[in-house]
Amino acid sequence: MTTNPTLVLGGTGKTGRRVAHRLADLDVPVRLGSRAGTPPFDWTDPAGWDPVLAGVGAVYLTYQPDLAAPGGAEVVAAFARRAAAHDVRRIVLLSGRGEPEAEHAEAAVRAAGVPCTVLRASWFQQNFSESHLVDPVRAGVVALPVGDVPEPFVDADDVADVAVAALTGDGHAGQLYELTGPRALTFAEAVAEIAAATGRDVRFTTVTTEAYAARLAAGGVPAEVAGLLTYLFTEVLDGRNAHVADGVEQVLGRPARDFAGYAAATAVTGVWKP
Repeated sequence: MTTNPTLVLGGTGKTGRRVAHRLADLDVPVRLGSRAGTPPFDWTDPAGWDPVLAGVGAVYLTYQPDLAAPGGAEVVAAFARRAAAHDVRRIVLLSGRGEPEAEHAEAAVRAAGVPCTVLRASWFQQNFSESHLVDPVRAGVVALPVGDVPEPFVDADDVADVAVAALTGDGHAGQLYELTGPRALTFAEAVAEIAAATGRDVRFTTVTTEAYAARLAAGGVPAEVAGLLTYLFTEVLDGRNAHVADGVEQVLGRPARDFAGYAAATAVTGVWKP
């Protein structure tokens, strides 16, 4: 096992913290890439990238707020070139399904010359419990500008397991894995499964894009984040990602975790209690 640390960008985020914990359990040295890390990391401060990359053997690369955000491809490409200059041996890039901008970013990272594995993930199941949808679930009404388009929600733990396999194992360089859950659900069906798991009345309703944007603004969500969420709901959730992929099983040799299991396990934590 290499003694060079693995840099985990977004090390306190949904997948990053899971990847970091798993690497630590394998006795792989970990360097967290975050503003609170040592040394600190900030996507908006390229002058600080070299100290973070010094001596690193591999990188788990996640970009905030999203690779589809304006300028994201250019920023991650510049970072990947710095990683190449530091002789980083592999990059595992977290990407999104069905996002042309994200695919542009993937190509830009590959062009930097570091062996790269791309993980194209569907919507995280944990968005309902660790992100912008947890408060609506607690309130009993999830209102989004999306209709009956199915999405094969993926468990963030599966994403982390695949990322760790790609960071520590052989045969993943140059590969692209599409990571989804084992079945596609509409948002209404997903909310219904959460309601069943919690025994609460949690409902889904479709709202207009304008109403959704106004609600985000009223809640203090930054304009750039609100714009990205609106884009993802209105453009990416058009059916292009409705099919299930086998990336999780391809890498791990086991089925992806189902949404029903996620809902049941999460319900007992009490995170969805009003």
